[in-house]
Amino acid sequence: MAAGFLEAADKLAGEGAYNREAYFFLRDALEATLKRRKKSRRESSGHVTPAELLDGFRQHALQEFGPMAVTVLDFWGVRSCEDIGRMVFGLVDAGVFGKTEHDSLEDFRAGYDFDEAFARPFRPESPILSKIASAGVRSGE
Repeated sequence: MAAGFLEAADKLAGEGAYNREAYFFLRDALEATLKRRKKSRRESSGHVTPAELLDGFRQHALQEFGPMAVTVLDFWGVRSCEDIGRMVFGLVDAGVFGKTEHDSLEDFRAGYDFDEAFARPFRPESPILSKIASAGVRSGE
């Protein structure tokens, strides 16, 4: 499977919008997701749902790249959950990832907003804005 993955990643990167490294990162995120699942001792099939993969991808990107996650992903051409889904289905079509009959690209479109997921956790809270919000702003005063 490893040689198959390498060939598929090279082929897809050569003909698509996503950098080769994005496919390797996706594979690593899938492996990290499976490890987290095993650690939590959840009973389930080996299949990772799109929602689980998106969450695992988010966690892995934040762990690996911290506040640079959105920049790295953007450089690779990955700007939305739909992009992750397109990469997944490219690998499915290449025969290196599997899917169930219930999995669809639509499942990835319903994912999270990249700015909220990758940039917001690192934005400082403004003490001035926090004071205004907690005090309640009255219009016209």
